[in-house]
Amino acid sequence: MNKDELMKLIETGEGYTIEFKESLNSSIGKDICAFANASGGKIILGVKDDGTIKGYKLSNADRSKIIDIAKNMEPRFYVNVEQVDDLAVIHVPEGKEKPYFVNGHCYIRQGASSILLRRNDILEFFQRENLIQFDKKANKDFDIERDFNERAFQEFVERAGIPKGLSKEHILRNLNLLTNGTINNAGVLFFCKDLKKFFLNAGIVVVLYRSTNKSDIMDIKEFYDDFVTNYENVMKYVLLFLNKNIEIKGIKRQEKLEIPEEALREAIINAMVHRDYFIQGRVQIDIYPDRLEISNPGKLLFDKSELGKVSVARNPILFDLAHRLGYIEKVGSGIQRIRKLVPNVKFEITSDWFRVIFPRTVEKSEKWSEKWSDRWSEKWSELSERQRQILKLIIENPKISRAKLSEILGINPSAVQKHLEKLKSLGLIKRVGPDKGGYWEVLRE
Repeated sequence: MNKDELMKLIETGEGYTIEFKESLNSSIGKDICAFANASGGKIILGVKDDGTIKGYKLSNADRSKIIDIAKNMEPRFYVNVEQVDDLAVIHVPEGKEKPYFVNGHCYIRQGASSILLRRNDILEFFQRENLIQFDKKANKDFDIERDFNERAFQEFVERAGIPKGLSKEHILRNLNLLTNGTINNAGVLFFCKDLKKFFLNAGIVVVLYRSTNKSDIMDIKEFYDDFVTNYENVMKYVLLFLNKNIEIKGIKRQEKLEIPEEALREAIINAMVHRDYFIQGRVQIDIYPDRLEISNPGKLLFDKSELGKVSVARNPILFDLAHRLGYIEKVGSGIQRIRKLVPNVKFEITSDWFRVIFPRTVEKSEKWSEKWSDRWSEKWSELSERQRQILKLIIENPKISRAKLSEILGINPSAVQKHLEKLKSLGLIKRVGPDKGGYWEVLRE
């Protein structure tokens, strides 16, 4: 490796396959072990956590110490150490005899951290996965020229803070999205144009129910875009159906979602990142009048008594990408944050599914009859759920366009127009001004 290649690697930042160290310290052993148990990686000596170059010169004693640490792992392991100008690099290949232990402890790479696991947990994990990691598996059906979503890629690069000027291949390689020179499943999930073409089970379905059981379905919507677009659009869609509680603080009247948005975001991203993509089920969000359930396929990789205490990434590359975008703050903290935000949340764990259940509160919710006149409220009861969604969006943004309504709701513009005509015929809204530059007026009396 030359200095230019190394500097570009440092610019990419710490992550699933890259670890920065200011100097050789006692944590080197656990990092080598973690990389060996994951997908391999590079430990760069002489760089601070923030990417600042400090420099480090390897001594012969340093080289011997590093090699001995690897050789004394169980089973024996080998690494390559090199000096690149004023920096040192430890090249750790992916282990072929997983799991590995150092000083009797087993570590695995999760995001930009090396996590300690118990022996039984790590053995069960590798046995269950048969040493096959879904997100690292090369996807030979993906054509980088025809199927690659350039928009999604550029937005990711910008949001992740990756410096401009780096080549696409360099970024994909150092984000661990290339396996043997071919884009892998993690890369497909994040940067594909047509998700259904590759994974029918990777979409997300949101179901709205009129009553508290599954027999009375009001609406179903499926999301099949790239990973980030799916996450953002699902959040926007789910928020449409949540009530707002009214709180009076001093002389101020504040609106508060019945389920904290932060808790919802945490539960949804956890479902997308940690689900078992080898199972043909989809992530499903069920919205009932009294509760909201988020279900994802895949059993826990540890004992359920450890939920909220132990975290194992089934898809470590997806975890790393979500972490770089700020969707995941740190290892193992998601369940704790959800419990803190929603103390009465419930978790259901089966042999093949993990489910988060948020109770919904309706007794303190602002009712439409309190916000508008009784006559207006009666008309509200005549509307379909889709028309209610459109009306809510117009109330929030009177200047919203038909095109934007179509985009948010996922229906074609002609369908939006029919719903608008219904709202106008009931005397609930009217258009003021031209299509461009005009706005919707909500008729409250």
